[in-house]
Amino acid sequence: MKNATAVLKVLWLGFWAIVATLVLFIPITLAATFSSTGNLAFNLSKLWAWVLLISTGVKTRIIGKEKIKKGQTYIIISNHQSQFDILALVTRLGIQFRWIIKKELLKIPLFGYALLASRNIFIDRSNTKESIESINKGMNRLPRGTSVMVFAEGTRSADGKIHDFKKGGFVLAIDYGLPILPITINGSRKVLPKGSVVFTPGEIEVIIGDPIDTTGYTRERLPELMHRTRQVIVSSYKPELNSYYDSPTQ
Repeated sequence: MKNATAVLKVLWLGFWAIVATLVLFIPITLAATFSSTGNLAFNLSKLWAWVLLISTGVKTRIIGKEKIKKGQTYIIISNHQSQFDILALVTRLGIQFRWIIKKELLKIPLFGYALLASRNIFIDRSNTKESIESINKGMNRLPRGTSVMVFAEGTRSADGKIHDFKKGGFVLAIDYGLPILPITINGSRKVLPKGSVVFTPGEIEVIIGDPIDTTGYTRERLPELMHRTRQVIVSSYKPELNSYYDSPTQ
């Protein structure tokens, strides 16, 4: 019975993901054609995210949204527990931002094009030099007031813990003189943990920390900035909301 339920859930999520992608593909394509900023395409992608949240019975809430200054460009640093983190962030932050993401996602039919149309920044993680060039090019063409989102751990946590941060997003913040917006995500691992394809309805909590001014920080002080940001994120992390004990694929 449990296996049958798991299969139905996978089919249900896949159905709505395909429907939302097919319905929104043409509007996103048109938005990419007539908008030089990618902002309209990004806004349309929120509809895609909402469809998946509603169809899976996943609720989201945000705490500390008043700390976000509209029109300010941030380097947004967040922990990463689940693919549903993306849906929660897109629908709840209420600001324009772009992702720094691996170029392999461009190969996903329709979805990859939607990411490209929204002016996200794609990198080749196997080629450091090309990745740096891609990031700098992407940063220089960001629309005014648009932020950049980075999952500082580099990948989803498999055990629910917040692991060491990678330095890429922090180097950007220092080099471009941008404040860091620390974000803690709770609850998404219960919804869909890494290694599972079966969702569980629940609630995802997005907590906004106080922005961190990077003025005065240099690359020599990079470890200090990384530690400070990580401490803010960890301080709002709630392990009891992220434990997962009954994954059908574990």
